[in-house]
Amino acid sequence: YAGDEFWERRAIAARYLSQQRLLQMLDDPDEVVRRVLAYRLPVKELDAMIGDPDREVRITVADRLPVEKLESLVDDQDYLVRHYIAKRLKRGRLFRMINDPEREVRKTVARRLPMESLGLMAFDHEPEIRLVVAERIDEEALQPLLADRDWRVRLVASERAPIDMLRAMPEDEDEDVREIVRQRLAEC
Repeated sequence: YAGDEFWERRAIAARYLSQQRLLQMLDDPDEVVRRVLAYRLPVKELDAMIGDPDREVRITVADRLPVEKLESLVDDQDYLVRHYIAKRLKRGRLFRMINDPEREVRKTVARRLPMESLGLMAFDHEPEIRLVVAERIDEEALQPLLADRDWRVRLVASERAPIDMLRAMPEDEDEDVREIVRQRLAEC
């Protein structure tokens, strides 16, 4: 059944075939069959599937690849593959994904990036990313975020910033931000 004309039979057969026989099916035209191969092949054989045309196959490969080999998929054309990679890649290697074109990928990167590198994302064009940075970055590095153009980022930054930074903060245009600053200054 490994050579059957119907993909369903080939996919079922691939669940039971020897790994040696699976290697002969790497160029199967159906992505479901190749996904079964990606689950069953030995990890050392997965390199041949990194460039598979189907993103689900590449995600399956990314799920099984050793963490050291994940960087080969950092520039994948599909954002779901890159998003999955951002979840698994070693934290110290995430800096390569700071400028990813997809917001959700950058958001995952901002949540996992080591603290010392978070400043590189403080000026991201998406407020959601800057908000994650404001929540995580070292308190001493919050100064630029206190002047952010998005009130939510300024609010989070003003809740965490050292009091000295708040004293130098002019009256904010947003009422909630002004209230947090007043409350925190009054507590001193």
